[in-house]
Amino acid sequence: MAHDHDHSVSPHPESKDHPVRDWESREAAIRDLLIEKGVLDAGEIRRKIEEWEQKTPALGARIVARAWCDPAFEARLLADANAAAGELGIDARGVKIVALKNTPSLHHVVVCTLCSCYPRTLLGLPPAWYKSKAYRSRAVSEPRKVLAEFGTVLPPGVELRVADSTADCRYLVLPVRPAGTESLSEEELAGLVTRDAMIGVAQASAPT
Repeated sequence: MAHDHDHSVSPHPESKDHPVRDWESREAAIRDLLIEKGVLDAGEIRRKIEEWEQKTPALGARIVARAWCDPAFEARLLADANAAAGELGIDARGVKIVALKNTPSLHHVVVCTLCSCYPRTLLGLPPAWYKSKAYRSRAVSEPRKVLAEFGTVLPPGVELRVADSTADCRYLVLPVRPAGTESLSEEELAGLVTRDAMIGVAQASAPT
């Protein structure tokens, strides 16, 4: 029957604690229509949701750690981040991703002033503060103050560049490798790379 659908793929079922919002109703209606017309089936939608739930900052951390260990890979990452991610078996196809290298004299921070464009294929879902109006405006108008609120105080001589993400281009910050990590393995280095460091509001963690 035309309306014999599997509605269990909805990530936000209605409940007393979570009343359905307008955008969720629209999403459900479009999803049901696609299933009814045979464009997609419920299994495909469920698999795609599960696929996206597997995307976490650990993917980006692997890329950063490899770049710290392999200068040739770093060069390829800076030239074409999507292709470099593919070398590690990370599917970053779709929107263009640009890697921005931090140095002792140059620091990048990423924002999306229009909405919440974010390299989800490498970092997973963006944090709530990244999508807030306060961050989106203040990261451009007073970026040093914003970084200081995250505990990142840059010396006066460090140049600060704000990269504004768009629907067509997202950014991944390559943080400075912490001192004293020469003996660490690539896997151990990846453990020092946080989500916030790859957005640019923090530095990579120091080794314990």
